[in-house]
Amino acid sequence: MTLQESGEMYLETILILSEKNAQVRSVDICEHMGYSKPSISRAVSLLKKGDFITVEKEGYIHLTEKGLAVAEKILDRHTILTQMLIALGVSRDTASKDACRIEHVISDETFDAIRNHMQANT
Repeated sequence: MTLQESGEMYLETILILSEKNAQVRSVDICEHMGYSKPSISRAVSLLKKGDFITVEKEGYIHLTEKGLAVAEKILDRHTILTQMLIALGVSRDTASKDACRIEHVISDETFDAIRNHMQANT
């Protein structure tokens, strides 16, 4: 199963929330992303079917190894791209929003070049 941008966003959100709280539920994702419960329910179902997450009977959501790998990749891209845009003079808010859009479409080659450039210049 190939993830679309929205699936990557959900996984990234689950990772961010799990770093703040031991337990993540659908309602937490709703609050964080500002999406409706039916939208979250559908996404959770698809992510579960794709073996990106598991859902306990109590409703707690956990990333699988596969889901964690995707979430960490997207979060890393978001962080590095945000830092790069801020270094170029973009406001933090705009940089974060733009990084969010870029992180899903940028090639691995281009992102690796940006990361190497950022690391060499910090």
